Amino acid sequence: MKKERDPRINVGYTSFKEYFILFWILAAINGLHMWLYSEFLDRNMPETNLRFVVGFLMGYLAFAAVLVTGSIAIVRHISWSRPMRKLSEAVRKIAKGDFSVRIAPIRKDSKKDYIEVMFDDFNTMAQELQTVETLQTDFIANVSHEIKTPLSVIQEYAVALKKGKITEEEREDYAETIIEATEKLSALVSNILKLNKLENQGIMPEVHTFALDEQIRQCAVTFEDLWENKNIIFNAELEEITVCYNENMLEIVWNNLLANAIKFTESGGNIFIHLKEENNMAVVSISDTGCGMDENTQKRIFDKFYQGDSSRSQEGNGLGLSMVKRIIDLVGGTITVESEPGEGTTFTVCLRI
Repeated sequence: MKKERDPRINVGYTSFKEYFILFWILAAINGLHMWLYSEFLDRNMPETNLRFVVGFLMGYLAFAAVLVTGSIAIVRHISWSRPMRKLSEAVRKIAKGDFSVRIAPIRKDSKKDYIEVMFDDFNTMAQELQTVETLQTDFIANVSHEIKTPLSVIQEYAVALKKGKITEEEREDYAETIIEATEKLSALVSNILKLNKLENQGIMPEVHTFALDEQIRQCAVTFEDLWENKNIIFNAELEEITVCYNENMLEIVWNNLLANAIKFTESGGNIFIHLKEENNMAVVSISDTGCGMDENTQKRIFDKFYQGDSSRSQEGNGLGLSMVKRIIDLVGGTITVESEPGEGTTFTVCLRI
């Protein structure tokens, strides 16, 4: 089976210039040989001189062989051995955990042969490994921080309870604080496990046909106490649309988006939910009149542990929208965000019907 040529390669392994140089080396040797032959062997000469010339020619041929072999060796060293040594050294650095290593191109004419393309692929691999390493390091650091905070609270108040020199009212407050901290810790661990499962999801779970409007309505009802406590006006316009997905996964999406809308909407604000069919797509938009986001926050809103509003950092762990984005990607949908500081936020999810 014939292999297709890499479209990035626009020059041969050995360039025309290298063949040209080698050709003229051989031509010069051949010319010198012909000159010696015509100068000495075509003339009558004493036997002693003839032996000298023959010996000289043998030495000359040996020198010519060394010269040609050396030229080929130099060409191969420049075009093959040296690049391979550079690649080998870079691979050893990668193996030791140095993902910052990059290989500079050898050619000065900006053309690419197989060696240059291999260097490009290596640099791309090193960049990806460095990105993964950075994400992993950041993830561990963020998890450690998020776990340490509630554990510190639990430890501090548990020690206070153990001392016993507190009033009954203080005891109840301390116990309630410990319960809240354990609930936050439990939610964090649960979300980490869910996100890990989603990121390693290779096969889509079992899907069923269900009414999307009814699912969104049921999810909204579970937050009724929260929006009523904040005097939020809840508005919903839901068309009847049937879809075929995994219900549990989409439920995570709506719960997180609704929880965010309520969290960032001030008392007396508004939340709007719209569901409509558009171009054979189910379009769900969840809007609020909350604090909104700047452009930089919008770019990072789906990153793990990122929380744009530090004043509400204690109300979540920054994993909800990461799970939402992963689920939407898994089901083949899209999610976008539109927001202006002080004017609210709108998340729009599009799912194929």
